Amino acid sequence: MIFFYKAKSKTGEIFQGSVDAENRFMVARQLITDGNIPLSVFTKERGGISNFSASFEKMFARVKIGEKIIFTRNLGGMLHAGLSLSRAISVLEKQTSNTAFKDVLSVLHKEIDKGSPLSSGLEKFPKVFSKLFVSMIRAGEESGNMVGALNEIGTNLEKADNLTKKVKGALMYPGVILSAMVLIGILMFAFVVPTLAKTFAEMGTKIPFSTKIVFALGKFFSENLLMAVFGIIAIVVGLISLSRAKFMKPIFDALIIRLPLIGKLAREINTARTARTLSSLITSGVSITRAVEITEDVVQNMYYRKVLASAKEAVEKGAPFSGVFKSNTKLYPIMVGEMLEVGEETGKLSDMLLEVALFYEEEVESKTKNLSTIIEPILMIIIGGAVGFFAISMISPLYSVLDTVK
Repeated sequence: MIFFYKAKSKTGEIFQGSVDAENRFMVARQLITDGNIPLSVFTKERGGISNFSASFEKMFARVKIGEKIIFTRNLGGMLHAGLSLSRAISVLEKQTSNTAFKDVLSVLHKEIDKGSPLSSGLEKFPKVFSKLFVSMIRAGEESGNMVGALNEIGTNLEKADNLTKKVKGALMYPGVILSAMVLIGILMFAFVVPTLAKTFAEMGTKIPFSTKIVFALGKFFSENLLMAVFGIIAIVVGLISLSRAKFMKPIFDALIIRLPLIGKLAREINTARTARTLSSLITSGVSITRAVEITEDVVQNMYYRKVLASAKEAVEKGAPFSGVFKSNTKLYPIMVGEMLEVGEETGKLSDMLLEVALFYEEEVESKTKNLSTIIEPILMIIIGGAVGFFAISMISPLYSVLDTVK
């Protein structure tokens, strides 16, 4: 098979050519043997549409958290088995099917071959590897316990992913129900209500005010269906964009932790995330001030970030770390401050933090299981109210028709 290649010579000159070989690995090996650096090796078919599709795929590809978990687990396992870091990264590069992650691993492989530490290579990809990830790897490099650091990172990512999935899973049911309700409502207003309105108009029926509202909505949806649908989509997108705007963040973050059902769950999620992140970093050998600084980036809610910033200042001044948490019981439960105080007194702060993380992760898991059950009656009331209003609006004119017949 004919392979085309692009490579860099010893002098830094970029050149390209073609060669007949069994596979692309043989081409790359030959280029390296000749003292060149292979940049790309491809068949002729990659020149047109397939090349565009590969570029398109790379443009929209992203590294999912599941892939990062597999990466840490496999890398830790291979290092524990005795493989060199360079060889382990090379194997993982060949295994992954994600083009974006493959490029990342390729760069990491080159950096390690140059003699750079893994943490320096990871820092080049802040969108893929968080500060938490990089700091724990650096701590593992400094302590000589890279395998332990990778296992700790894998556990941390797995717990965070499970927590996110449970919350999303609990909110999916009401989301689907409300979406179906909106869709059915649009179809009813667009196709059923105009027919009923025409029928009542022909009969000369007296129309109540509530029915007039329904008929007006029906007329609008039937005459402007596409505009209405795009309008609803625009409102949803607008609300999502508004919630992510900087000026709305204080309001949105405050609302999330004060909502009747969601508020307590949000507080427990932030508590679990804070405790687990701090525990992982301190266990890995990261200084407590740096650990708190990194945890600020992990926790999204700005009010929790302020507490952590105060905790960092307290540690730098030599004040007790637990004191800040004990004075912010509206965000962090009383138990957190008490446990941290015990940890400081016994010298087992990371163990106490882990205990806190495990406790609140179990609490979140328990609440997310029951969340659908709690939300279900509220949804039934909303749906019942909407259906009831529609039914009364449609039935009321029928009484007028019956009175006319009498």
